[in-house]
Amino acid sequence: MSSVSIPETVRRLLASQPIELPIFHPVAIKLQKMLTNYDFTVDEVSQVASEDMSLASQMLKIANSPMYMGRSKVATIKEAVIRLGAQQVINLVIAASQASVHSSTNPALDNYMKEMWLHSHGCALGGRWLALSCGMRGVADETYLAGLLHDVGKLYLLKSIENLVKAGVINSLFDDELILEIFEAMHVEQGYRMMQHWNFPVMYCEVIRDHHAEEWDTVNKMLAIVRFANMACHRVGLGLKREPDLVLIKTQEAEILDITDTQILELEAMLEETRDSALEE
Repeated sequence: MSSVSIPETVRRLLASQPIELPIFHPVAIKLQKMLTNYDFTVDEVSQVASEDMSLASQMLKIANSPMYMGRSKVATIKEAVIRLGAQQVINLVIAASQASVHSSTNPALDNYMKEMWLHSHGCALGGRWLALSCGMRGVADETYLAGLLHDVGKLYLLKSIENLVKAGVINSLFDDELILEIFEAMHVEQGYRMMQHWNFPVMYCEVIRDHHAEEWDTVNKMLAIVRFANMACHRVGLGLKREPDLVLIKTQEAEILDITDTQILELEAMLEETRDSALEE
């Protein structure tokens, strides 16, 4: 498996893996359905979010991070729901669960997953920051989640590879070129398929489907923000892909969002701080 071209047998094996691979935590799925149906109370959200104590602990850790923390720390999930709102709490649940599933007992795959988590979380933070900076506060929380999930197809593919390696169907001697080729060829279609299967709202499915598309809906500001945050992460080296020569101000997304050079510098500084903090942990 050293050829850069993906063998058709491998493509079929990856595409045929169970859609229920452990990509999303059951608590995250339950909360997302509650929010989609607009059928919840603060107490109900708190109760569901507390069903998994390790997840709840991770949520509180994120809620009390500098990005979210208010004047005082939150000590309970209910306090987090009241302070942050249901959408942000669901974002925290999904972020906490995504952080936990970006791991593997296979050292090579684990390295990919850790880099992917840095990228996805950076894109989420960058997307939220851009939404606030560009005067779109009303969609900032949704943009965070869109950024967090934009590359979920890559996680699905790595989990599929992990399954196939454990089963002895394919060997583990894959190289970077092949993994990146698999990502480029398959991660959008597989991510979109999975999001539809779990009945995520259309706005998230569209971001996953079109975040690399040459032709895309330029009226969709959330999509434009995620596309731009994705490129900014590549420019600062947050994740697997590094493109330091990208000129962000000249992109179509920058023009659509009316982004300034100052905003770009501030965004890059925030992403670099995120990258450096992660490396120190």
